[in-house]
Formats: sequence, C-alpha cells, structure tokens
Amino acid sequence: MEKSAITDFGQVRELRTPEERFNPFRWYRKMREESPVRWDEERRTWDVFSYEEVKTVLDRKEIFSSRVFRDGKSLFENGLLNLDPPKHTQMRDIVNKAFTPKALKEWEPRIQAITSELLDAVGGEREIDLVEQLSYPLPVLVIAAMLGVPAKDKRKFKDWSDQAVAGPANNSEEAKNEQLRKQQQVVGELYAYFKEIIELKKQEPADDIISVLLQASVNGESLTEEEIVGFCILLLVAGNETTTNLITNAIYTFLEYPEVYRQIKNQPDELLPAAIEEVLRFRSPVQASFRIVQEDIVLGGKKLCAQEYVIVWMGAANRDEKQFQDAEQFVVPRKPNPHMAFGRGIHFCLGAPLARMEAEIALKEWVRRYPDFKLSAGFTLKPLESSFAYGIKELLLTV
Repeated sequence: MEKSAITDFGQVRELRTPEERFNPFRWYRKMREESPVRWDEERRTWDVFSYEEVKTVLDRKEIFSSRVFRDGKSLFENGLLNLDPPKHTQMRDIVNKAFTPKALKEWEPRIQAITSELLDAVGGEREIDLVEQLSYPLPVLVIAAMLGVPAKDKRKFKDWSDQAVAGPANNSEEAKNEQLRKQQQVVGELYAYFKEIIELKKQEPADDIISVLLQASVNGESLTEEEIVGFCILLLVAGNETTTNLITNAIYTFLEYPEVYRQIKNQPDELLPAAIEEVLRFRSPVQASFRIVQEDIVLGGKKLCAQEYVIVWMGAANRDEKQFQDAEQFVVPRKPNPHMAFGRGIHFCLGAPLARMEAEIALKEWVRRYPDFKLSAGFTLKPLESSFAYGIKELLLTV
C-alpha cells in the first residue's frame, strides 16, 4: 500500500507538543544512544537517527528509493524529491543551470535590493516581526521572480507552503483524514494556479524557469504539464520554507548564544558564512526526509524489508556526537562541518546555494542595521506545526 501524502506517516508520538517540536534534540540523543534504527508500529515506519546510518540511506539510492508518493494525492509526486534515476538526473539537469554559481551571482544585486526594500519598509519601528517583515517575504519574492509568477501572490504562496509542511493534529484517523483533505485541496489550488501561469508562458515566454521548462525535453519529448507543475510546486515550497526557517533560526540562535553573536557582529564578513553552516547543522530547517526500501537490507543491526517506509532524521544526524565534537553546542567557526541539512547525493538540495546566498545577504544587512536586538516582551514561542520542517511562526524583536 502506497502512502498518499506526507500526513500518512502520522504524527510522531514523541513530537506532539509545541515544546517537543521545538526541542526534539533530547529525544534525538536518546534514540541515537538506545535505538538508532527503530521500527514504529503505530506509524508502520522505520526511523533512522545516527549519522552513519542516515548517510547510508541517503547515499544508497538503489536500495532506498525516493518514489514514496505515487497516487496523485501528494504535493510532491511529480517533483524531483519523488524521482529516482535516470528520470531524476534528466529532470534535474534541466533546471540545474538556473542554480549554478554564475547564474546565482547575477541574482545577488536583486536579492540585496529586495532585502534593503523590506527593511526600509520597517522604518523607525522599534518592534519587528522578523518572519513577517524579512525572513518570509525575501525568499518568496526571489523564487517568484525566478519562476516568473506575480509577486502580488506572495500571501497565497505562504499559505500553501505552510499547509504543505503541516502535520495532522494527532494520530487519529479523523485527524489524518482532515489533514489529507487539506493537502488535497492545496494540490488542487496549486495545480490550477500554475496551469494558468503555464498557459500564459506558452503565449509569451520570458527569461524565467517556467519558460525554460516549457521549452525543455527529455529523450526528445517535452515535459508534461504535470511534471512542470511538480517542479514549480517543489521550487515554491522548498524555496520558501527552507530559507525562511534558516534566517529565522539563525537570529533566534544568535540570541541564545550572545557570546558567539558578539564575535559574528564584529566580524560579519569573516564569520557569517560559517555561522550559517552551523545554524544549518544546529537547527536544520528540514529535520527529516522519506524513503521506501527496494530490497531487504540490514541497517544498524535491524532488518528492513522491501516496501517498508523509512524516515531519515537529518536533524538528529547533525547532532551526532560521534561525528561532531560538542555536537549540542553552537560553535562558530566549526571545522569541519559535514552536516546533512541539505541532504546528500542525487537529492542534495538544488537550491542550497541560493538559500545560503539569501541568508548571508539578509543576515549581513540585519546585523548592519540592527547590531543589538532582543526578544520583545510580548514574544511567545510558536513552533511550526510539523515534525519535519523546523522553525517558528513569528519572531518579535525589539531593536
């Protein structure tokens, strides 16, 4: 039986409260020590926590397939995340050139301008919601421009992205069905939205990713409309949520480690790139990924059987004491820092260079304008309602 949507994996029982979702790290440590590969009967899924085993699953694409969603109900069924070679390789090659260092270098002035405009709009306000006023709109405006879709629709993009990563309220069938219903509604809305954009691009191609996809072919055949929409959904959701959470998690962590932040703000050019890598390790914006077993294999002393589902917890692997010294501490600079926040192998995040660039520009400009900031008195921690995407809904700061 195939999973029909992310929510079919159910809610992880250890991550049901907001506090548990924001601080899963004690649980991760316990699992690495006691059961680095475990079978969860309630969810009928394997969980993998240790660095070496997570690395094995991500690297061995012939054993651990990404073709998890196959029934037309998932947001990501027609996206790169749900493909294996050779189709994955062919499809990825089409959009790769939009994310090369040379191509992204051309976007740097635009990203800087958007960042400045967003912070200029704050004006003389002394209280700022970082999420609402910077870390959410910046990546949405950038990816909208790259795709060639109207920036005015950014609120829709935010709502769709939030729904894409949300989990069920609990593990009851009622909660799972309700979340599945919401996801299917989002699938329908996204397909309708992008199909309309695609029709416009067919008539008037432009210098954007959707136009590139329309003109591309694999083995002499044009991409299907579903494949193009799948690309767009993945880029929109991944390009939004991941970078938003990276920027927000960075500022929150700077507050948590004032001595480290003091060094960063005094040497931003030298230390911000390393700080971003450490945020990616320490508070990974994406905590987990999915696979399905293709043939029986022993992993971490446990036998995994063909057609069983696997969740790899990169957020746990990134705090593995066997791989990282002082793994539970925020260390800048950390050398080496072989985190897996962006995945590994063929599914290494296509937009990783873009996310890093956006984060560095945004954080550098923030630190320049607001070198001293603190949590506002009215701030309440509201983690994302997801076991897999890691971040907070708002971050109220006094500057």
